Amino acid sequence: MTETLRVAVIGAGRMGADHIQRLNTRIHGAQVAAVVDVDLPRAEAAVEGIAGAVALADAEGALRNGDVNAVLIATPGFLHEDILLKAVALDLPILCEKPLTPDAASAWRVVQAEQKLGRTRIQVGFMRRYDAEYAQLGAMIRDGELGELLMLHCAHRNPDTPPGFTNEMLINDSVVHEFDAVRFLTGEEITSVQVRLGKASRNAPAGQHDPQQVLIETESGVLADVEIFVNAQFGYEVATQATFEQGIVNIGGDGGAYVRSAGRWGGRATPGFIERFGAAYDVEVQAWADAARRGEIGGPSAWDGYATAACCEAGVAAQKSGVRETVQLNAKPGLYS
Repeated sequence: MTETLRVAVIGAGRMGADHIQRLNTRIHGAQVAAVVDVDLPRAEAAVEGIAGAVALADAEGALRNGDVNAVLIATPGFLHEDILLKAVALDLPILCEKPLTPDAASAWRVVQAEQKLGRTRIQVGFMRRYDAEYAQLGAMIRDGELGELLMLHCAHRNPDTPPGFTNEMLINDSVVHEFDAVRFLTGEEITSVQVRLGKASRNAPAGQHDPQQVLIETESGVLADVEIFVNAQFGYEVATQATFEQGIVNIGGDGGAYVRSAGRWGGRATPGFIERFGAAYDVEVQAWADAARRGEIGGPSAWDGYATAACCEAGVAAQKSGVRETVQLNAKPGLYS
């Protein structure tokens, strides 16, 4: 193991702030050295109480800071490419929240930069791979204990969306997780995507068709369907049902206490993604920190980020065309084999 990771967290919004607290209180072998945000007072508030951490307003200043030897990127996706290319050029270990970049062309440029470097330095933040239930389902698929996997039925429901959440963002910001989950569970690339627009909720804002049904096919013919419903009102839910030759497996159902009191029964819906996947985020960041100290990555690679970007492009095209769209992928470099 090398020295402790001294991490520059770039982006101090909701996700970045959550990672800052995680690194500061729960992750071993890593510490916050710098926080970057264009809103400098927000960065200053984020480092308050963290010994030795500095607040900065630009990413390049953090990357060139001699006390920084690792980077966690939690900015909006359109800012990722520039930061990634500069961090790769400095040979720094990187944990990049999804998406790697917003489109396949820019993601491919990142893949090429890492390939030129000659080793993997970028881990992409697809946290579902670290969720205990997803990990268990993945192991069951690989072990073949219920025969071949035939289909996946996925539900991805949010209580509501922030202002400006576009129709395309249902794919790029939400279904992107299902694209990676399907690739992770099956161990295969996705070959095609189709999107069906049915009856829309009156709770969807203008310009957004919600819910949508996304149909996915993998290389071997595994079919997956996704209900993406981002104004579901009741709470946050991510669930998957897997259909095998010899059984059915459900993950992501409601958990916690089931209460009967005052003439009512039931439990509580998860309010958001941080609560639902908090433990998975902890495992993910610890896996990254441990691997980075060995000079490796501990999870999804830049190739995974590129492949999901290509799936998102096919998904957005399918929203508009209404027909099945082929996922266009470049040949996979040997670095990621």
